[in-house]
Amino acid sequence: MIVLLDDVGFGAASTFGGPVPTPTLERIAGAGLRYNQFHTTALCSPTRAALLTGRNHHSAHMGTICEIAYGFPGYDSVLPQSTATVAQVLQMNGYSTALFGKAHFTPTWETGPAGPFDRWPTGLGFERFYGFLGGDTSQYEPALYDQTTPVEPYLGRDDYHLTEDLADKTIEWIRMQKTSAPDKPFFVYLAPGATHSPHHVWPEWSDRFAGQFDDGWDALREQTYARQIEMGIIPPGTQLTPRPEQIPAWADYDDRYKPVARRLMEVYAGFLAHTDAQIGRVVEAIDELGQWDDTLFIYICGDNGASAEERCTVPGARRRSKTDCPRTPNGCLHTWPISARRAARTTTTSAGPGRSTRRSSG
Repeated sequence: MIVLLDDVGFGAASTFGGPVPTPTLERIAGAGLRYNQFHTTALCSPTRAALLTGRNHHSAHMGTICEIAYGFPGYDSVLPQSTATVAQVLQMNGYSTALFGKAHFTPTWETGPAGPFDRWPTGLGFERFYGFLGGDTSQYEPALYDQTTPVEPYLGRDDYHLTEDLADKTIEWIRMQKTSAPDKPFFVYLAPGATHSPHHVWPEWSDRFAGQFDDGWDALREQTYARQIEMGIIPPGTQLTPRPEQIPAWADYDDRYKPVARRLMEVYAGFLAHTDAQIGRVVEAIDELGQWDDTLFIYICGDNGASAEERCTVPGARRRSKTDCPRTPNGCLHTWPISARRAARTTTTSAGPGRSTRRSSG
């Protein structure tokens, strides 16, 4: 089983000295190996293509993300038929195979519900696919496919969350496999949308971190650095990377915007903790089935490190693309219903609802 989280930084999870408790990841690391020199290609689609094919991402034609592919062979986002995926290899060797979650390796012009489907997960060796195509989706109203059919499992529900749904579907599928074919091995690739934006998590999870980041980003960097030294994650004598000059010192940051920055981190931390808990449910299910000691479990905590591709348009917030922060008065919250099919990426500012900034990376 392979788990791949999205946009998690090296200094986020407690397993690597970060501030966010990740007990499931710690359980896996404690029973196996913890890698602190595990290098991805630092971009979404290339990492996923390299992981699934075992090849350099250029050899897999995925030199960049699918949305900005162009006409050179190493960058056209078209996985060649000569490049088999691990799912295809395992399927040919008697495994049941499934992918739950993010599939960001299908050419953009082939992601419609009319196909073609040969470069969808179902055409790349995964007998079961339940998830979404592209870089991101809403956790509450995701643009989901069951195999190649669009589905909307959130309709009529106030308790729906995509990460929880993906864990449920993974557990159901594994149980079905071991019930119907106990001796047949399985391969599961679970790729949540978390912690890629949008950061959608239940308030009870984000509120657990209320006040924990009030000292700001400079203090958090120093605390994480000290823990990583103590844990042996980074070697003694390692120097803390200087804060980029475009980012102001926390002490110099405008007090009007500090509550927003604090809350952004609280929500991110809650999102990561919630995700790790859902992975924990899958681990427990495998254990209950008596399969834990016979399962190779690979938990990759981030496809490309932390992402800052969208930032608030406030003084000192360096950005590539523009995202407005809400500046409504405290206690003033407005919600608007909007279809995820019509606008899968939405944002709400004081000016009202609308499409968020088009992303340039995954």
